[in-house]
Amino acid sequence: MSARMKARFSENALRVLEKRYLRKDESGEIVETPEEMLWRVAFTVAGAEEEHGEDREAWAERFYGVMASLEFLPNSPTLMNAGTPMGQLSACFVLPVGDSMEEIFASLSATALVHKSGGGTGFNFSGIRPAGDRVRSTSGVASGPVSFMELFDHTTEVVKQGGTRRGANMGILEASHPDIIDFVKAKTEGGKLTNFNISVGIPDAFMEALRAEANWDLVNPRTGAVTRTIEAKELWDLLIESAWKTGDPGVIFLDHLEAGNTVPGCGRLDSTNPCGEQPLLPYESCNLGSINLVKMADKRGEIDWEHLERTVRTAVRFLDDVIDCNNYPLSKISEMTRACRKIGLGVMGWAELLFARGVRYGSRESLELAENVMSFIQRIGHEESEALANARGSFPSWKGSVWERLERPMRNATVTTIAPTGTISLIAECSSGIEPVFALAFRRKAFDNDTLVYVNGYLKEALAKLGEPSASILEQVVGSGTLAEADVPRHLREVFVTAHDIPYREHVAMQAAFQKYTDNAVSKTINMPNTATPDDVRQAYLFAYDSGCKGITIYRDRCKEVQVLYHGAKKEPSASDQGARPAKPRKRPTNLVGSTVKIRTSFGNLYLTLNHLEGKPFELFATLGKSGKDTQAHTEALGRLISLSLRSGVPVREIIEQLKGIGGSQPVFENDGIILSLPDAIAQGLERAVGETVEISADDMCPSCGAPTIHAEGCLRCVSCDYSKCR
Repeated sequence: MSARMKARFSENALRVLEKRYLRKDESGEIVETPEEMLWRVAFTVAGAEEEHGEDREAWAERFYGVMASLEFLPNSPTLMNAGTPMGQLSACFVLPVGDSMEEIFASLSATALVHKSGGGTGFNFSGIRPAGDRVRSTSGVASGPVSFMELFDHTTEVVKQGGTRRGANMGILEASHPDIIDFVKAKTEGGKLTNFNISVGIPDAFMEALRAEANWDLVNPRTGAVTRTIEAKELWDLLIESAWKTGDPGVIFLDHLEAGNTVPGCGRLDSTNPCGEQPLLPYESCNLGSINLVKMADKRGEIDWEHLERTVRTAVRFLDDVIDCNNYPLSKISEMTRACRKIGLGVMGWAELLFARGVRYGSRESLELAENVMSFIQRIGHEESEALANARGSFPSWKGSVWERLERPMRNATVTTIAPTGTISLIAECSSGIEPVFALAFRRKAFDNDTLVYVNGYLKEALAKLGEPSASILEQVVGSGTLAEADVPRHLREVFVTAHDIPYREHVAMQAAFQKYTDNAVSKTINMPNTATPDDVRQAYLFAYDSGCKGITIYRDRCKEVQVLYHGAKKEPSASDQGARPAKPRKRPTNLVGSTVKIRTSFGNLYLTLNHLEGKPFELFATLGKSGKDTQAHTEALGRLISLSLRSGVPVREIIEQLKGIGGSQPVFENDGIILSLPDAIAQGLERAVGETVEISADDMCPSCGAPTIHAEGCLRCVSCDYSKCR
């Protein structure tokens, strides 16, 4: 190992590697270094080269080099499992779901095995008969696809407990299914299908009916009979409303998916992996990897095209070799994967490349560069796949494929994919996939609960050229994460944009630019501000369809908060309610009886005294020990406002709902739970005082450290630690 390049991982990357990737013994002690991990992966994958008469050691050195330099990294299962007894190296799987109980439970069993091995699964549930339909064998009625999705969701929840990766699923239901309305509304109820991304499968025919303001037939998949006819707009409006409220469902444009099917003789493409970037046939899997574009360019962002070409060729060969040294969880998956030999090479670090070049994300120049970069990667990737085919043979299903019609031998049915790079981009210390950055500065939890402040390196360099930035500017950037309101030159605000500074049309345009030269699909989240309207969501979906995207996922900032307002015991205010006079706070009697609870926070012990009047909570006093004056003032202010609310008749449950789960920069563990912030501490203290637990959606909280999460590439990713739901 001494003669090989030493990998230069940052402190945070090392933490990620130690927690997730480096091998451990039975007692949990780490037994390999990061360099040994990379060599384990490189030497294992290069075993396929030896089978083809090549020098295994030489190719292992080459594979090690591109990983140790952080120029290319494969998907997480390859890093975790190569050279281990598990040996399962693929990230993406699609499993079929039939209509019989035997078929459904066979798929459920396969799902458990895939998740145990570290893979994510995608399903199309459209073949299941609708709820209420006849079941001849039992003379009963069917429960429908959504109920079976809940079974798959529960299985994922159980299996993930013992693995190193959280299970993740994609559930698709086609727009013509009779249960499509229930499917669209499935995730508007908190706590349902938490391990699923869901998307509606929409064909061109539906879009034509929508634009013609025509009707749309819902068809029983068992009988082929029309069960109901609705207006296409009715379904579309419901889909838009649900996506606006919760971020789900997304949309998969089925005919766009099938148009990219290079092996139509093997079946129809109607399913994708959990994040939507990898369309696959039933029982297919795909291994992914990403090139770090920052490493392909100089400090000014000028791309070294020869370097990029060498990296692409090495990466394609690496990913093709993974197919042969992979230990698949099912023999059917091995058979289907080897039949088409699909691989997915993508990119990461796109946002930083634009920063280095001084180009605004979403500008015309950035879109042109996206097409230039991805067309180059696709062209070189196809050339290398063709070279491998000439040396080793085309993929077995080449006959009848698009490639046969083009008279072009190919080792792989598909070569390029823009995949999520949640955790591997943390290892590479670059932005994920083709997403913009989500903050230019942020606080990150480190060892021993220390909190470190990170400022984007490109921004620091740009500010340094203007002279030493003032503390107030840096504090403002750290506080907001953006330059939108900072006192800096205009050109810096234009270049250093974050996800929520970018209009949704520019998000979609970027996805479409990369999709134009991507064999498979593109994983990207269209981020929207909290103030976005349902019509914004509607226009984004239409623009994605017209731009040639294969699917779209939107996420409106903090939209989960709206979910609480629309469901549960509360109702939307009526016109008469809105016109009523506000409640007047009741006067405080001289004597009240109450109780005090103590809660540990990162600012010291919090003491909450809740007094009651006539058996109901009436006022709250909040005192924070050993804290600064500002923090104590904020705590006292919260107590006064809560008291005012209680005296005005606001139920304590509603106050808890508003405060519970609010994240902070310094969460602490207490007993068996976690205190995320002072507001969260007050909410949990109120729960203890009144003896009632209030359940809230945890979708926006990191289950590892409790910090806020972001939605990117169809994934949930923590801004503080290494957690990513779909790695």
